[in-house]
Amino acid sequence: MNPQQPAAPVSYNSGGSSKKGLLTTVILVLLLIAALGFGGWAFSKMNNYKTNSDKISAAAVDAAKKVQAAQLQAQFDQQSKLPYKSFTGSATYGSINFNYPKSWSAYVDTTNTSEPINAYFYPGEVPGTQGKTAYALRLELLTADYAQTVQQLSSGIQQGTITAKAYTPPKLNGVANVQPGTLFTGQVNQQDNTQNGIMLVIKVRDKTLEISTQSNDYAADFNSTILPSLNFAP
Repeated sequence: MNPQQPAAPVSYNSGGSSKKGLLTTVILVLLLIAALGFGGWAFSKMNNYKTNSDKISAAAVDAAKKVQAAQLQAQFDQQSKLPYKSFTGSATYGSINFNYPKSWSAYVDTTNTSEPINAYFYPGEVPGTQGKTAYALRLELLTADYAQTVQQLSSGIQQGTITAKAYTPPKLNGVANVQPGTLFTGQVNQQDNTQNGIMLVIKVRDKTLEISTQSNDYAADFNSTILPSLNFAP
């Protein structure tokens, strides 16, 4: 019998396993790098969003505070006008009377016979009459004819800088011997045509009353307080 040949040794391919391990390591490293990069990007985005969000929130809070401050100031300004003061002119010239804000001061000149009442009204102190102040209220009782006074403003109507309509103060509606006046809106200050305001021209007995605000800043007071309270004895 032939003696049995010894079995051949088994050979293992260790190189393939090393390559697989290296590939796995590389993949893990790349994934780690990607994860770190994504994490950094996400943190940066989150940080920017927080910063922008904080700025937006701060701006919104600031805007809300300004709105609230403006509302409180408006309420204070309105309350400071109450209770209203009352102007009453001489009975000789029709006892012209009306209400105006308590926070306004008045300068009234009754020394000119051709202008029996010449009055200026303004919040706080009344500025000098030689400047170009747009007064909150002007009152002039003139000896000039009503039609002549209205005619002086007709050029503004033609140029489109003034509009006009018939108007009778509410307290004088239906009162005997009261004729409708004319309410002008626009550049009614003939001394300074850069100012826009409102003026009522109306006949008071044998004279003509001009009562106006020379600035739209006071239009609400003029329309809601002064004109509704305006009265005189025809």
